Amino acid sequence: MESLALHCSFTTTTTTPFSLNPGISLHSRSKPISRSSPPSIFPPSSFPSLRSPLNSLLFSPLPKRRNPLLFLTRATSQNDKDPPPQTKPPPPPQGAKLLPFLISISIGLIVRFLIPIPVEVTLQAWQLFAIFLSTITGLVLSPLPVGAWAFLGLTTSIVTGTLPFTTAFGAFTNEVIWLIVISFFFARGFVKTGLGDRIATYFVKWLGKSTLGLSYGLTLSEALIAPAMPSTTARAGGVFVPIIKSLSLSAGSRPGDPSSRKLGSYLVQSQFQFYPPEIKDTPDAPAMAAKKLEQMGPVTKNEWIMVGAMLLAVTLWVCGDILGIPSVVAAMICLSMLLLLGVLDWDDCLSEKSAWDTLAWFAVLVGMASQLTNLGIVSWMSGCVAKSLQSLSLSWPVAFVVLQASYFLIHYLFASQTGHVGALYSAFLAMHLAAGVPGVLAVLALGYNTNLFGSITHYSSGQAAVYYGAGYMELPDVFKMGFVMAIVNAIVWGGVGTLWWKFLGIY
Repeated sequence: MESLALHCSFTTTTTTPFSLNPGISLHSRSKPISRSSPPSIFPPSSFPSLRSPLNSLLFSPLPKRRNPLLFLTRATSQNDKDPPPQTKPPPPPQGAKLLPFLISISIGLIVRFLIPIPVEVTLQAWQLFAIFLSTITGLVLSPLPVGAWAFLGLTTSIVTGTLPFTTAFGAFTNEVIWLIVISFFFARGFVKTGLGDRIATYFVKWLGKSTLGLSYGLTLSEALIAPAMPSTTARAGGVFVPIIKSLSLSAGSRPGDPSSRKLGSYLVQSQFQFYPPEIKDTPDAPAMAAKKLEQMGPVTKNEWIMVGAMLLAVTLWVCGDILGIPSVVAAMICLSMLLLLGVLDWDDCLSEKSAWDTLAWFAVLVGMASQLTNLGIVSWMSGCVAKSLQSLSLSWPVAFVVLQASYFLIHYLFASQTGHVGALYSAFLAMHLAAGVPGVLAVLALGYNTNLFGSITHYSSGQAAVYYGAGYMELPDVFKMGFVMAIVNAIVWGGVGTLWWKFLGIY
């Protein structure tokens, strides 16, 4: 119901009939990797532009006829005059944006030099905390691209002697991060072979009468796959991002482009929250998808290889604990198979810039966050919460709210749900019990909160990094939507949830 309400309240219904011309493709990918692009399965008239009314002319199947006499007159008048001098547009500003840069640096300097260092915290820990806050502020304000700003934060931690070189780069060997990187290569294989386009076309055929139907189909699919594939990062990178990319490209929605709001941003964000798309109703899309499937013909050899590689990956992910094969090793095996059989070549991997960019910034944040835990910043913060509760002598319902909010908000300092649970779950559970919170309620609420805070930032979980790396979401939107939906979730779970748990007799 929540998704339906938000979907309907922020969009304008656009429903227009469209006749398919199989010989013309109105949409093309930003980087075509095949000789020809298949025709779009979405009606061009279902792509209203919210930016300029002239953009609708780009998708008109029949261009308007111009007055030939007027056209001739204009041409003659232009030939009689010298061509106007062409002026070059001013070059874009180079380097960091000054105001975001100054704000980001100021946050770190204020924490480091103006706020007294707590007695329980070492100088090294406090200095790293200041660098981390400056880095996070810069990621929100974007004085530089994400990877570049994260690299500056990493460099600062080394130059100031806060972290030694090997410790600062320690997270670059993190298995989850490399699983994310390899998942981008899988997504490229889906697009290159055309398998992703075929799967996306089937999705549209079955659920494509509306973009809301597509998002429900993705959500239901993940719910069915989750018990067999418990790794959220593997599901996101190996299964759903390739499908989302193919669906978006078929609709003319490209990453890193104004067209991303047509469909891609909505499908990516609907895996976490919900985000209003520019396309709403596409009643002709299923019939067009069926027509397109006929034109695509039988499954090709490379598509079958891609299917086999992904089935092998899923099997190894499901049975990895029994076979003793970690998820990242399973992904490495399947990528090696794709390289050996020529489905992917090394240039495909090198040209996947999103993968290497994600490796850079996510490894930096994971490394900093883990060191904050090791140096005692996180335990100091949880200790402050415990002391505050003891001094205020709060009733257990009020203490429950304060502890849950603290447990949730502290996740802004973590780049891993697993790391957060390992560092704080036991401590916060003990604080709940000491404050008189019923044990079952405390255990369940902490578990649900652990799931909910996995989408508040682009680094809050492995799957968050995968979806952000797809290129369809702007970073300020990620933080804004994460915060807004955190409040919405708090109201829903704290209001309706507590009443339901009371009805069940949990407290």
